[in-house]
Amino acid sequence: MTGGSPADAVTLDLFDPGVVENPYPFFEQLLLHAPVYQVPETRVFLVASWALIHQVLKNQRDYSANLTGLLLMGENGCPTVFDMTSFGGKVDALANADEPVHALHRKLVLPYLNSRSVTALEDDVRTWVGERLAPFIRAGGGDAVRDLADPIPVMVTARLLGLPLQDSDTLLQWAFAGGDILAGTINLQRMMELSASTGAMAEYLGEAFDRRASEGHSGPPRQVMDALVSGVASGQISREDAVSILIVLVGAAGESTSSLLGSAIRLLAETPALQQRLREDDALIGGFLEEVVRLEASFKGHYRVVLRETQLGGSALSPGDRVFLLWAAANRDPAVFEQPNELCIGRADAGEHLGFGHGIHFCVGARLARMEARIVLQELLRASRSFKLSEPDGVRHISSIFVRRLTSLALSVAAR
Repeated sequence: MTGGSPADAVTLDLFDPGVVENPYPFFEQLLLHAPVYQVPETRVFLVASWALIHQVLKNQRDYSANLTGLLLMGENGCPTVFDMTSFGGKVDALANADEPVHALHRKLVLPYLNSRSVTALEDDVRTWVGERLAPFIRAGGGDAVRDLADPIPVMVTARLLGLPLQDSDTLLQWAFAGGDILAGTINLQRMMELSASTGAMAEYLGEAFDRRASEGHSGPPRQVMDALVSGVASGQISREDAVSILIVLVGAAGESTSSLLGSAIRLLAETPALQQRLREDDALIGGFLEEVVRLEASFKGHYRVVLRETQLGGSALSPGDRVFLLWAAANRDPAVFEQPNELCIGRADAGEHLGFGHGIHFCVGARLARMEARIVLQELLRASRSFKLSEPDGVRHISSIFVRRLTSLALSVAAR
């Protein structure tokens, strides 16, 4: 426990492999003893409580969303901060942008993620799910992450952005590489490899953007790419901004929805009675998914950098310090949620979770993620009499302090 932390009797290790795999007992200790906890050897503070996270989110004067650095386990085994500016500057697009830049980025993207636009994608999503689910059911199961949770979100993202569907596999690998950069558990050599991968994605997306711009599309934008081309042509954003927005959308959409789908299928596979309840009444799927987002947030947290001298939960913060807002801890805060560790469909406090963020940085793709997950679960439940884990002891998540995503999910399925 570092000096100045509120709970000197508690020893906490964010990088412990057991904590990385199952962070919830660790988060419970933070909530009980150290809702603002300084990571030893760093000026990074973990923020666990729902109320304190809201305090940060409401205060854009003292906290910036720009991603300038992140936690990393150093070569000496001690936590350190990796300077993201070594990648060529701060990350400043959508989720990592401050006002007024954030509002402009969001305005360009939101029309393609509203209710009407998302509904228009449903038939395609159902077709894609059916194409992948049929052989999965015939085979009596398989890896639900590889066969369902991973491919569907990135195909939806490709269609949304205006990218070729045949490039989906490559986009998926790039999306996961972006999340791996933030994992905190990789070494510097791997960080450089992932940086090169991100560079390749930026080059690909830049070329796709330039092709679309050269086509000279007239009339209303049809896809996100068109809107960004129009934004650059009108001088609202730069080409660099446009490519950065595309990078964020590819990474966040693939990573977060894959995580949601994997977690949802796992929870149903582990709970036969709940699985059957949803099979009999699929109107409950929406409420179930909200609980999955709350209990198994796709992103455990996001960073903010401190801009001015300030106080948070009794801890003094200085310019350049970083806070890591732990959505996954706040989603189980007993001060807000009754029976916080229990899955309760239709709970009165369901709308308070932070699984999609909050406020101006509420996830622009939340509606899309909910739609994709709902359709996958509907089709899986309709096509099966039951499904269960074929390797109950083999459930593992990727090694990351940032992302909560399954590496695989082996299912045995009984067809209807």
